[in-house]
Amino acid sequence: MNTLHRLHSCVLKRRLTYRERGVWQNSIELTLSSSDRPTILKSVQQLELFPQPKPSSAKSPQLTMSSEALYSWKQRIFEHQQSESAPQPRQGSLFELAVNPCDSNSIDPFALQLHNLSFCEKPDWGDRTCLYFVIDNAFRLVLYVGETQQTPKQRWANHYCYNYVGNYIELHRRYSLDVSVAIAFWYGAPSNRKKRLQLESELIYKWKSPFNKECWQYWGQPFGK
Repeated sequence: MNTLHRLHSCVLKRRLTYRERGVWQNSIELTLSSSDRPTILKSVQQLELFPQPKPSSAKSPQLTMSSEALYSWKQRIFEHQQSESAPQPRQGSLFELAVNPCDSNSIDPFALQLHNLSFCEKPDWGDRTCLYFVIDNAFRLVLYVGETQQTPKQRWANHYCYNYVGNYIELHRRYSLDVSVAIAFWYGAPSNRKKRLQLESELIYKWKSPFNKECWQYWGQPFGK
């Protein structure tokens, strides 16, 4: 009888031990869960306080110039370019030097043959090495100066300035203003690219053509970036 009682007591102790272990393990799990809770809440609060910006493919809307602002913008450029169109005084010399054909002061963009911008849809033509000028012939403005060793069609077809010109024309049509954008090519450019780039730079700063990035500091970028 005593033996059976002792065996029964051992079984009960073992069951209690297992139960106690289970309770202890559960208490640890509950403790860990409750200790992690503030950290999780804190992280969630941080996410709510500092939300991540959502990626967007939409571009910022461009501000539209009023007709008065457009006219004023063009007028300022026109006045500057008119001052550059005036004959530059030449220093006298006992020995007259031959005129340098690559002198930026000897190149008149408005004296060159003009081509409609649809020229790039036609068969390729012209030499590969040239300087070119994008001109609004309705207001006599040099809008862009460039150089290329490609044919004019190859260069212009994928040029970033093409979008600027499109926005420029669209705004004029919106206000029913005269606009006549064309392109002219000058084939006397040096074949040496370093010299050609130097001449291009001189012409850009001479005319301060508004679609050249070098001149955005003067006129802004109202027709695109």
